[in-house]
Parts: sequence; structure tokens; C-alpha cells
Amino acid sequence: MRLVERIWDGGGKGEMLGRAVLFPFETLYRGVVAARGELYDRGVLETRPSAVPVISVGNLTVGGTGKTPVASWLAVKLTAMGARPAIVLRGYGEDEILVHRRLTPGVPVISSKERSVGILHAAAAGSNVVVLDDGFQHRQTSRDADIVIVSADRWNGRTRLLPAGPWREPFASIGRASLAVISRKAATNDQVDEVARAITRVAPAIAQTVVALSMSGLTRVGSEMTVVAMSALNGKRLLAVSAVGDPASFACQLSLCGAVVASLAFPDHHDFSRADVDDIITRAGVVEMIVCTLKDAVKLESLWPVGAPSLWYVSQSLEVESGGAAIDELLNRFRPAN
Repeated sequence: MRLVERIWDGGGKGEMLGRAVLFPFETLYRGVVAARGELYDRGVLETRPSAVPVISVGNLTVGGTGKTPVASWLAVKLTAMGARPAIVLRGYGEDEILVHRRLTPGVPVISSKERSVGILHAAAAGSNVVVLDDGFQHRQTSRDADIVIVSADRWNGRTRLLPAGPWREPFASIGRASLAVISRKAATNDQVDEVARAITRVAPAIAQTVVALSMSGLTRVGSEMTVVAMSALNGKRLLAVSAVGDPASFACQLSLCGAVVASLAFPDHHDFSRADVDDIITRAGVVEMIVCTLKDAVKLESLWPVGAPSLWYVSQSLEVESGGAAIDELLNRFRPAN
């Protein structure tokens, strides 16, 4: 775990001291966020109209909530409804673009530093609705629906803002959303219920949906036809390689499959090098399998040497556990007219 994450999540004296040291900077950041929000609320800062309807998928924290699989899932649902969606994102890492293209073949994926420009490109290419990945804080671009995801796995009851915590803006900002989605990977029902109660306290009018992001299979990198069930991990010693926002949940999910897990975590969106690959292979000398996320596989596959131990990635499935009617109601607003 990185030092900053230990400070954010830890309960020891050192971590508490770290948060105290960062408190003045958190206060300054909180003031900037509040002032910016007030300027948008009053119309002083301009919100640019979008060329086509936009569904924004975002979060209130730094990474690790399941935003990318939810955005891709929405694009697939919209396609099934007869719409022509595109996914527009800032593209902080090439991995996000590649993952979307793997999950939503046939759906345009457009990366643009200016979201409004990306939406224009999507409209010009024939899309009639845009799923905006990571758009909640980007209020300069108008949207027709705002979906905000809160991870039950990462919830600890503290909502400290950057840099003293992982929160981009105060938790009460969820009141701007059209729909709150609680995501879970390995979280318990009690953790999910705790998040639901917290949302209700600050935004009682916001509809809530719970989705489970489950591991649905293992695919060998370089051989997409080689897919095995997650049960194959039972009793196996494996190295879990991840460069994601919540590596702990990834390792926990693998453990719940019966695996004995050693974790090797890199920073989110890490740009893997050949030296990293050599290190991974060296560390894997005493395990039976090397497993990564799809987000990591799309970057590692071109670097993985011939003759090295097989690299496997986990496919995820999304299941709506509760509140499905709220998602259906929101998506029906974007159903094309016959």
C-alpha cells in the first residue's frame, strides 16, 4: 500500500498524525471546491450545452469504485435499446480506452481533454447519446443525467478531502446526482447498508441502486479462447498483479475464490515497463498462477515474453442487486423514438 493510502485509510497514530498534518491543505482544497461549486450554481461559470444527450458516470473519490465497468455496461444497455452510444473520457491512461474498447466492441470510444469536444466528435460520427466516463466534477459540460458511484468496499465512514483523504468533493455533493450507485466487489451486506444509510442522510431524494462487480472467469493473455472458471483458483497459490484504484478489493475477491494470494500492487494507471515485467516474473517463482485485471492485461500483453509463465486476467460481470427500476427509468429517457 502506498504511503498516501496508508494515511487515508489507516487507524494508527502515524496515520492519524499524517491526516492532522494535511488538514490545513484539506481545508484550503475544501474552500476552493466550495467556491467553484457556488460559481456554477449561480451561473457565473458557464456550462456548455452538449450536441447530444449525455449520461455522466462519475464518483466522489479518487479511483477504485467500478466506474469503467459501469460506464461500459450502460453503453451496452443503450445499444440493446436501439440507441447509438459513444463513450467519451478524458483518458488519464491508455488502459481506460483499451478496456472500454474490449468491453464494448462496436461502440465508439473517444478520448479528449475537453469533454465537450469529445461529445462533438461523437455526434459528428453518428452517435445519438454519450456516456461520459468520469464527468461528475466536470460541470462545464452539460449532461442530462448524473450517475455517481460509491464503493462499499472502500467505505470507512470518513470523508476527508484531498490531500488528507481520497474525496474529491464533500459527500453531500451527491445531492447533485440523478442516481446513486453503490458498487460492491467483496463488501458485506452490512457495508452496503451503511453506505445506503449515509447517502439517505445527505440526499434523501436521490434514488439508489446496488450493483455487484463479480469475477466471472479467467482468460489467458495472448490466447483469448482459453477461458477457465474462477473455481480453478481454489487452493492455488497465485500472484495478484494490479495497477488499479483499489488493489485490496481485487486481492480479496481472489481470496474468496479459495486462492492463497500474494499481492503486487502498482500505482493506478501505472505504465508498465519491461523491468516491471521481469520483476513480476521473478516474484512469481513460488506461485502457481499470475493473475491481473483486464485493465492491467491490455498493457502487459505486449510486454509479456514468450516462454514466460502464463499471465491470466479476470473478467468481471455486473449484476444489479437492487434498485434496477431506477436504472431502467433513467435509461428509458434515452430510448430512441420509433
